[in-house]
Amino acid sequence: MTNRYTDHDAEHYERPRRRTRPRTKDRPTYDDAVDGVVVTVDRGRFTLLIDGAVVMAMKSRPLGRKGVVVGDRVRVVGDVTGSAGSLARIVEVVPRTTTLRRTADDDDPVERVIVSNADQLVVVTALADPEPRPRLIDRALVAAFDAGMAPLLCLTKADLADPEVLLSTYRSLGVPWVVTERGGDLSEVRDRLRGRTSVLVGHSGVGKSTLVNALVPDANRDVGIVNAVTGRGRHTSTSAYLLELPGPDGRGEGWIIDTPGIRSFGLAHVQPEDLISAFPDLEEMTEDCPRGCTHGTDEPECGLDQAVADGEADPDRVESFRRLLAAREGAADH
Repeated sequence: MTNRYTDHDAEHYERPRRRTRPRTKDRPTYDDAVDGVVVTVDRGRFTLLIDGAVVMAMKSRPLGRKGVVVGDRVRVVGDVTGSAGSLARIVEVVPRTTTLRRTADDDDPVERVIVSNADQLVVVTALADPEPRPRLIDRALVAAFDAGMAPLLCLTKADLADPEVLLSTYRSLGVPWVVTERGGDLSEVRDRLRGRTSVLVGHSGVGKSTLVNALVPDANRDVGIVNAVTGRGRHTSTSAYLLELPGPDGRGEGWIIDTPGIRSFGLAHVQPEDLISAFPDLEEMTEDCPRGCTHGTDEPECGLDQAVADGEADPDRVESFRRLLAAREGAADH
């Protein structure tokens, strides 16, 4: 019986070697990389600000699926002159100090990072045309707390409605606020923005872009109108954009980030047990709650119910908190 294989069989031959360099664990150090900040993102291309120059860049392959968002501080190599046709590469994202997230709905598992490294969340809402949406304001405030950002409530179009109606609901919450009107004095707003990086959020038509254009005259952000039938605004800003806030002497005294109008602010990324901390006016009334109390509608002997009965808590605030809690608990069960 002959051998099945011989020295001449193809299976006996050694596999051809690939004509490539051997793989190594060593990675480039990028000692020549320079620092930049992401101004805006458009279809995989990133506009950066590096030493006062506007530079276009793309993300390097080693970053993989790591997202790069407006506000990120990055390390960049390549052509950083900002000349026409030049393109640099982002090779590193510096660890973020804050991250503002939202989901499309309360049961959406996909988080969307809106911006990073902002220290103040400015919730912009119109007092009329369109009507205020307190539920959206509450959700944005919860997101600000979760991100470790200071909240600021900015009420626009005060020439159309009395701000006190809305402020009466939020005054006990301890959230600072500013009131503006078209063509009015913005010195108080500037004082609140000075020395900070602030991100402006709100639904379409509330006057965010109008406010940004007044604060940064050369911003040229598109301004939309409100639909007379639906009462909703038209999306004008299509992407977040970082802008330097100019001072009286022309020097920058802060940064603002204009964001596209939103119609929902999902909180799937916020744990239900953390929600009460976003309502400090209510949290102090839950100190005597039984152990394990979630402060929901059906909880027996909840301190919130007693506080409402005694007139110490605003029923609207308790209802707003419990609506958020119910939505989050429902999302957590899925």
